[in-house]
Amino acid sequence: MRRILCVAEKNDAAKGIASILSRGQMLRREGKSKFNKIYQMETEMFGQKCQVAMTSVSGHLTALDFGSDMRSWQTVPIIDLFSAQVHRVVPPEMKNIERTLIEEAARADTLVIWTDCDREGENIGAEIVFVCRQAPQKTNLPVFRAKFSEITPQAIRNAVANLQHLDDRIVAAVDCRSELDLRIGAAFTRLQTLHLRQRFGQALNGGGTEKQVVSYGSCQFPTLGFVVERYKAIEEFVSEPFWKLVAKHRRDNILIDFVWERNRLFDRNATSLFLDTCNEDREARIESVTKKPKSRWRPVALDTIEMEKLCVRKLRISAKDTMAVAEKLYAQGYISYPRTETNKFPANFNLSPLIDAQRGSTDWGEFATGIMDAGGPRPRGGNKSDEAHPPIHPLKLATKDQLGGNEWRVYELIVRHFLACCSRDATGQETKAVMTKGGETFTGTGLIIEDMGYMEVFTYDKWNAKLLPQYTQGEILADVRVDMEESRTQAPPLLNEADLIALMDKYGIGTDATHAEHIETIKKRQYVGVNADNRFLPGYLGLALVDGYNLMGYEMSKPMMRAELEQNLKDICAGTKTKEEVLADQLGKYKRIFTVSEMKVDKLSEAFRNYLNIAGQNNRSINNIPEIDPPPDGHHNSGQIMHVMENARGGGAGRGRGRGRGRGRGGRGGGAGDADGGRQPNPVLANDGATKMCKCNQPAVQKRVTKEGPNKGKLFWTCPVGYNQPNNCKFFEWA
Repeated sequence: MRRILCVAEKNDAAKGIASILSRGQMLRREGKSKFNKIYQMETEMFGQKCQVAMTSVSGHLTALDFGSDMRSWQTVPIIDLFSAQVHRVVPPEMKNIERTLIEEAARADTLVIWTDCDREGENIGAEIVFVCRQAPQKTNLPVFRAKFSEITPQAIRNAVANLQHLDDRIVAAVDCRSELDLRIGAAFTRLQTLHLRQRFGQALNGGGTEKQVVSYGSCQFPTLGFVVERYKAIEEFVSEPFWKLVAKHRRDNILIDFVWERNRLFDRNATSLFLDTCNEDREARIESVTKKPKSRWRPVALDTIEMEKLCVRKLRISAKDTMAVAEKLYAQGYISYPRTETNKFPANFNLSPLIDAQRGSTDWGEFATGIMDAGGPRPRGGNKSDEAHPPIHPLKLATKDQLGGNEWRVYELIVRHFLACCSRDATGQETKAVMTKGGETFTGTGLIIEDMGYMEVFTYDKWNAKLLPQYTQGEILADVRVDMEESRTQAPPLLNEADLIALMDKYGIGTDATHAEHIETIKKRQYVGVNADNRFLPGYLGLALVDGYNLMGYEMSKPMMRAELEQNLKDICAGTKTKEEVLADQLGKYKRIFTVSEMKVDKLSEAFRNYLNIAGQNNRSINNIPEIDPPPDGHHNSGQIMHVMENARGGGAGRGRGRGRGRGRGGRGGGAGDADGGRQPNPVLANDGATKMCKCNQPAVQKRVTKEGPNKGKLFWTCPVGYNQPNNCKFFEWA
């Protein structure tokens, strides 16, 4: 009888696949790894009865590494890492799995790879082949590849009937990326770690004895760059006042705000003139009343990135935890493969059985029945397909008793999204009444929702009706009041994880399978922290690294270079480029950058020293996270992120306040809290002894915060011209 060794990517998947292949008649035995069992069975493969052993690995089985001659950080020239020999090794924690595979392969006639059907899974499959062919007399062990997107009887049997081969181009793409990550990461990590340790060892280690590694990764650095860029945009944001007119009219006991056609003006006097013109005209006229259909489109089919963003925003579950839960649901057969770039179902995809399976739910069964009664599913499709996996969808009905905690919440979101995608848009009628008064135009809007459509089941989306009383074209209104309202421009908010994933996707940083991993890496390295609102703040160390490379002339935190690599990897998969071509090109570029960075590495310590001073003035570690405080009058930044790091996580955060404005741009402004009450005369000298000048080139004045709040008593610089005067330059800086 033919003996076949099957290997899946994880034990849960191996167990599920084995259960289907054996129809539940498998025997479990122990392997060398207690986490990776062996499931023995007799089943039909290759058109005959076979003895099958199904086991698993735990993700990547091997890794690339340098030889022992490259291990010394002190004696090996770092530049040599770009050309030194690398070889494939099995890490110590994978040795037991390696022993199991070699032992089982020695008894097998054929190897079938059952790893996940994505780029990483293909490469893991090649690693399994590499290990299994080390078994005695198995150098030419025949290898097949099972292709599947879900662990269901139909999908698994179809995979057995259509066994294929590993795609060498995909394997080469991952090998290329792994080698680049090793060489580039090792070189820049050694450069910045050795340089900063030599100059700031005590501060870098937080006063402890354990030496900190300041790591570099060509994906993690652009990810950090997005966080730093948003932080600095907020920190440097100068809020401006603006004014607008609002026309108010009450009818049928409903007060309607009519929106000004000009929206807003940044000139108070001009707005005031328009207000006077409106009020001089005692009557307003309804120029037109229009009605038109309004729709809220149902969502397109669910891909990995959208699932991660929805779970972050709607469920407040991190992307990392979302993927862990989704993979478990997949292994248990509740959902399809959760790593997919596809957001449209193929035209021949039979969705009706999947809808039928949800009819028994007490939560959404009635909605599922409604879809079938209305003619069946009509999924809205997106514009992306990875040509490998369908969108994420439920495979069978589950209940809260079967799934608990986040497993149920993620499953529920996936089901509701799937049913919403397969149903109908929400529809309504929008009414607009256009009114003129004093030559100015205002618009009142109302909305009547006629059919909630998909929102009946996808309860995470909201669409609120808005009543608009009856108005008639040509109608004259004598009781319209026009007011002038003042507001201020607002800084953008800090990035949350969904925002960060969207940026990574937009600029091609990583893949849907690695976004969460890169985010976790920069948190673990203490380059960023997370505040109480789950929004990212860069740590002093993260800020220093970004500023340091910027001072060298290389914007390493920008996404262009990594995005180019990701495109090159796709080209390898498509066969338009080779692994060797991409390696030579990318290593050449990074080697040139490294050579210049090594010459200008003092720029790194210059940036580091700036943040070390800020941290020191606030009795904090360089590994901590800064705070952004609003200025005393709220006229500098938005004030949305006051005290955001009171309980920050993931970056060694605490309660210090680092407030150097314009960091990395000439060092204008230091840390707060270093002023005393004796500095009163005007003009006051800055810390470097020079007269502090404002934007309009006048000597700035120093004032003290008197308003109650966390900044009370602190000193700041501002323009000598009164704030409400038209020639005030709005200069602000903490003293």
